[in-house]
Amino acid sequence: MSDELIVSVSGIRGVVGRGLTAEAAARFAAAYGGTVGPKPVLVSRDGRPSGDMLRHAVIAGLLGAGCTVEDIGITPTPTCGFAVRALGAAGAIQITASHNPAPWNGLKMFGADGAVLPADRGAEVRGRYESGDFPRAAWDGIGCTRVPPDVLGDHRQAVLDLVSVASVAAHRFRVFLDANGGAGGPLGVQLLADLGCEVVQHGCEPTGHFTHEPEPTPAHLTDVAPWVKQSGSAVGFVLDPDADRLALIDEHGVCVSEEATLALAVQYRLNQEAGPVVLNLSTSRMAEDVARAAGCTCVRAAVGEANVVGRMRAEGAVIGGEGNGGVIDPRVGWVRDPFVGMAFILSLMAETGRPFSELVAGLPRYAMLKTKFEVPRSKLAAAYDALERRWPDARVNRDDGLRLDGSDWWLHVRGSNTEPVVRVIAEAPTDADVRRLCDEAGAVVTG
Repeated sequence: MSDELIVSVSGIRGVVGRGLTAEAAARFAAAYGGTVGPKPVLVSRDGRPSGDMLRHAVIAGLLGAGCTVEDIGITPTPTCGFAVRALGAAGAIQITASHNPAPWNGLKMFGADGAVLPADRGAEVRGRYESGDFPRAAWDGIGCTRVPPDVLGDHRQAVLDLVSVASVAAHRFRVFLDANGGAGGPLGVQLLADLGCEVVQHGCEPTGHFTHEPEPTPAHLTDVAPWVKQSGSAVGFVLDPDADRLALIDEHGVCVSEEATLALAVQYRLNQEAGPVVLNLSTSRMAEDVARAAGCTCVRAAVGEANVVGRMRAEGAVIGGEGNGGVIDPRVGWVRDPFVGMAFILSLMAETGRPFSELVAGLPRYAMLKTKFEVPRSKLAAAYDALERRWPDARVNRDDGLRLDGSDWWLHVRGSNTEPVVRVIAEAPTDADVRRLCDEAGAVVTG
């Protein structure tokens, strides 16, 4: 287990009590506080037990920088972003390690627009954190703490306004929801109830105690998946701890690639309104094919929510996101929002009259493999050069690590922003093709 504190333009993340301490959290919060204006700063967290300790540290750092703090408690990450705009705050710090294992936690920063800080502002906070150049208020300049109105209901209504509630409610879907003890359980349960669904709940209390590995990938849901069929549910929805990712299980208890979440959301959204779509470089071609079939442009951005959001704004995109189960609809907010994904998928089921498994079967079919290797960052540049030499005929993109595109395959290799690993992701026509790509790329980067 790493003792390293990962400091990036997105925030900090580490193992609690080792890389991530109360001192580091307070210092980082103070550095962030030095970059915001006089408006209040929101503080929220996912359900991890360590979040309570870090909450006190973050609030202390912000108060010491002279900020007014509005504590919104255990809250999904997309609700935090929504609340920034709804409450007119200067920004927010969300205490979460997203999909990392239980010993981890971290801080994620938002700006006044309710989006994750862009790279330039994140770099400013990082610089202040590392140099210690941030304000330290005198006794009569210390900030205060307030508890604002609850915004969960407003977020829920903003999602409901995007779909025909009556159309979904008429089908009275039974839906399995696994929040895995994370922050999204209460909002997810209420949203589904408002859509007329009967909700089969699993881990929907935000205790932070995980019943399975927190990253909601098919490999981690083998024990959960059969319960969807056993409960007679039409679909299974699975959230990660801070509820910014949505994984899917069909009515037969089969785990569906998290890449399908965005593809189905794009399909529904473009049925409503045609417009540009923005995906990151590691996202499946499924969503791109769906967009192009609808006659819409599809643009690729560097991995990372802030990068996708920045490109969405530039392109005037009607929807965007990342293939890890993250759907971004600017009508609700600039954050990956699984509640939007749930509403869109149920609406697609209601309007087409097709079972969920048939919707998935109707998507373009590719084999995809996501792997990771422990490789020092100092070796990445040489590894990228070696990979280009290995596939000399591929189209090269170095916007974010290295992406190579062949005639019917692509390979993306990049250092993770959240873990001390190198990610190697590939997509190709068959399982054998994609395994060969990842194995060969892995041998190059670790060689």
